[in-house]
Amino acid sequence: MDSVPAIIRAALAEASDAPGYPLTAGFPALRAAIADWVGRWCAPGSGSFGVLPTIGSKELVAWLPTLLGLGPGDTVVIPSVCYPTYEVGVQLAGATVARSDSLTALGPARVRMVWVNSPSNPTGRVLPEAHLRKIVAWARERGAIVVSDECYLPLPWESAPVSILSVCDGVFDNVLAVHSLSKRSNLAGYRAGFLAGDPALVEEILAVRKHAGMIVPAPVQAAMIAALGDESHVDEQRERYRRRREILREAFERAGFTVEHSEAGLYLWLTRDEDSWTTVDWLAERGILAAPGAFYGPAGERHVRVAFTATDERVAAAAARL
Repeated sequence: MDSVPAIIRAALAEASDAPGYPLTAGFPALRAAIADWVGRWCAPGSGSFGVLPTIGSKELVAWLPTLLGLGPGDTVVIPSVCYPTYEVGVQLAGATVARSDSLTALGPARVRMVWVNSPSNPTGRVLPEAHLRKIVAWARERGAIVVSDECYLPLPWESAPVSILSVCDGVFDNVLAVHSLSKRSNLAGYRAGFLAGDPALVEEILAVRKHAGMIVPAPVQAAMIAALGDESHVDEQRERYRRRREILREAFERAGFTVEHSEAGLYLWLTRDEDSWTTVDWLAERGILAAPGAFYGPAGERHVRVAFTATDERVAAAAARL
């Protein structure tokens, strides 16, 4: 990972004398910063959404079905290839997982929640605006909640992703968007994320989180305010990722790999049309670390995921080894 921007570290240090309990809902200045960012990048022209800071996005993904009261008899739809924590979260709640990219193929299942991930981890696939609208309409007809993981929204390459909040026409009932500052601002170590969308659902989640002690530390809240208020460091980081992506893509294609999707986000989704573990071994022999596609679901078994988070020097070395 790259360094934390100086403006964010300064805000964290300035707020380090924090002996009192922070607010689970986030300090007013943080809620305002989140709302301002969401209003600019996800839901222009609307202020009727609720917001809530979270301890990174992974804990929210893992516990959201439980926080919303899902359990046995409920079905949660996750993408056919996706971040493993979606499935883990459903299992923690005792609900049933349905892997599907086609909602119409689900039959009579009692769907209570639909996870959307665009840009996707691991594939980098971007869902078109029209498709997002269909998902929201389908879910609302059935009283289901749509949760869109948009952690990689600030990283467009060949396609410009849009937030699911932008297709709600200012009405956010049963729709939530999850965001993270881990990749945008290099804050993976700070555990800094947030939720935005349906105000009633946000309040319901907040009520449980208060009792569960799911509170973002005060210094991290201050750091989040600084991060959300500055786009210059985001532009610099995006440019780093862009350069690394170009170097790695060219090197992998030259080595005989096919790049699929990968039009946005932090990863290349690669295949040599062989078992993913075979590819992982081949890359490991050359000192290159990749994640086997099998981690992300049966449909990913012939792919690997490669990230852009290594330093420029290591990316250049990996390209040379290929």
